Order: sequence, then structure tokens, then C-alpha cells
Amino acid sequence: MNKFLLILSFILLTTLPSQAQQVRSLSEGNGQVTIVRFFPNPATTVINFEFQKGFEKGYVLQIYNFLGRKMYEQNNLNERTLVNLSDFTRGVYVYQLRDKTGRIVESGKFQVSK
Repeated sequence: MNKFLLILSFILLTTLPSQAQQVRSLSEGNGQVTIVRFFPNPATTVINFEFQKGFEKGYVLQIYNFLGRKMYEQNNLNERTLVNLSDFTRGVYVYQLRDKTGRIVESGKFQVSK
């Protein structure tokens, strides 16, 4: 099982984009609406999440490690949210942005490299 996780982690790490910032968007009808931008990626000590101006209040940001353990959660988000990565180990993490009803409106992944 450990070998499987190691191989799977390696595959994900090598296929993860190494851009300094990522832009995720939510498709609404015919247009694209950008909700969140995060940087740097890969991150070492902190990662910044920036939401578009005038974004809907009430979103919840959740971050999970590769095994599905919730590592971080924040309600009442501001336009800029800074996440301290001191309790995060090296690896791939998944973020989920949820609305007031708990529905996932956006998700993505980022890498922590220490």
C-alpha cells in the first residue's frame, strides 16, 4: 500500500503544473467567471488565495491532504486569505470552495515543497 501511495504521489507531483500562480474559473452559462487565484505554486511557507472583487460572501475554504484529511478550514473569507503552511508536510493538497449550502463551487490542487 505504501508503494502504491508513493508511486501515485510521484505521478501527481510530476503532472502538477509548476506555474507561479493558478487561475481557476467556474463556468456559468456561456461565460467564464474567475472566482479564486492562488499563489505561489508550489508553496513553501504560505499560500495566498485571492477572490475576485465583489465575490459572494459566505464561502468556506477547505484544504485536504492527499489522504483526505482536512488540514484547514476558514469561514467568512475576505478578498485575500493567507494560509500558513507550517503544519503541512511536503505533498499535494486539494482545496474546495463551498457556498452557503455546502455545494462545492470550485476545487483545485496545489503543491507544498519544503
